[in-house]
Amino acid sequence: MKALLLVALVLLIHGTNATLIIKGPTEPVLEGEVVTLECLYSDSDLNVTKVHFEYLSSYQNVWRKVWGSSLSRGYCYGWDYFNSEEEESSGRLLISFPTRFSGVPFRCVSDNENVTAPDNSSEPLTFKVQYMRELSVSMEGYTSYLGVPQDLKVRLGDDVELKCSASSSEEPSYYWQKEGNDWILPSSTLTLKKVSAVDEGKYTCMAEHPSVKSFTKTRTISITLLPEDAAWYETTNGRLWLMTSAAAVSLLVFILSVTVFLCRRAKRIRTSKGPIDDRSQKKPIYKSSVESLPSTCADKQPLV
Repeated sequence: MKALLLVALVLLIHGTNATLIIKGPTEPVLEGEVVTLECLYSDSDLNVTKVHFEYLSSYQNVWRKVWGSSLSRGYCYGWDYFNSEEEESSGRLLISFPTRFSGVPFRCVSDNENVTAPDNSSEPLTFKVQYMRELSVSMEGYTSYLGVPQDLKVRLGDDVELKCSASSSEEPSYYWQKEGNDWILPSSTLTLKKVSAVDEGKYTCMAEHPSVKSFTKTRTISITLLPEDAAWYETTNGRLWLMTSAAAVSLLVFILSVTVFLCRRAKRIRTSKGPIDDRSQKKPIYKSSVESLPSTCADKQPLV
């Protein structure tokens, strides 16, 4: 009996001094790699299934629990327990798509009452994901959804300004280079004033990640020079204006057609009901009228 009490006392002491530790990447990871977070007890044999993971919501600044195999923002996460001899007392959170959660704090929280860590939780852990998206080139009149065409046609004497950009974990370094020339412009913006025949050719923008040199993106734009007296709709900007105008006119015609249709339909509904039957209206019935009933009363008030 005393031996059992001693064992229980030792387990209670160990359980009381147990703290939670969360382990994860200590170095930045590359996009596409799976991030694994591990939750452990220090100096304890407590059941790790009595802990769960939480992440700090950037919108409401509150800790949210990772439920089952889903987090938020549409990214799926695997919640798994490894039963090997070395890891049978550790819980893991597998993050298959960690890019959107780069820099988001995660922590382990215990559901066991014997854990005395502050708020029954571990210290927060954040990880960084290095990534770089495809390079895009924009110019005046073109949005991110309407990219600049591969072949840019301009008239002699026009001004051209191209800007390249790429979504990246760190601000990339941008360079412009013309094919056949040895000059390099260290800028994200290429400006050509009053283009002439010497400006015609292929221009390549290159974006380089400052920390991961293998993350390099390029985009090439060809500038074709048209005669100064070329029609406005032959240029790239002229075609953009023409397409925008055609879309606006089509939308206006559609709105007018729907409006006319609804007006005609409402008019047909009104005319199909016919005139209002006055006989359905209530009117006073006098004693001397044809519709009155024989009566011996001398009441001259109308009957309704």
